[in-house]
Amino acid sequence: MKNISVIIVLAAAANVAQAIPPVDPARLDEVQQRGSQVMPFALDKTLHIFAKSASGGVQQVVAKNAGDAEQIGLIRQHLIHLAAGFARGDFSGPRRIHGDDMPGVQALSAATGQVAYQYRELPNGAEIEYQTADPALVEAIHAYFEAQLSDHARHAMPGGHVQHHDHPRQ
Repeated sequence: MKNISVIIVLAAAANVAQAIPPVDPARLDEVQQRGSQVMPFALDKTLHIFAKSASGGVQQVVAKNAGDAEQIGLIRQHLIHLAAGFARGDFSGPRRIHGDDMPGVQALSAATGQVAYQYRELPNGAEIEYQTADPALVEAIHAYFEAQLSDHARHAMPGGHVQHHDHPRQ
């Protein structure tokens, strides 16, 4: 069963390599360096997954090793903090990593109370579900996810479209 999971992840990673346009390696290094100052977990030991939905989407961070309790704890600590901050319009963490001009951040920061950010634990990490009824904010969430995928290309993958309350589980 574990081998099947590895094959699925590798196949998905191969598709990601084709789906995400090439990013300047210097930009990836810069984002990774700033990310290590903001995110408490090790990027090389984790995977970011972004799945869009009609009402927003789901952001997951999972440990590559399902038995890595340290990384799982750090992921959960970070995402619960992010979800609470996002609900207050605080996107300072993503801004420190990606810059103030990161797509979607301005709109989401200004939309306090218009987007719900629901934190959930996963067996090997955690997730935040983003939900809104405002089509412009759905577009902002999708732009934010695309920017995340681009900037974390070495450690991220798209999760396919999800429907409300039907999101990917790792």
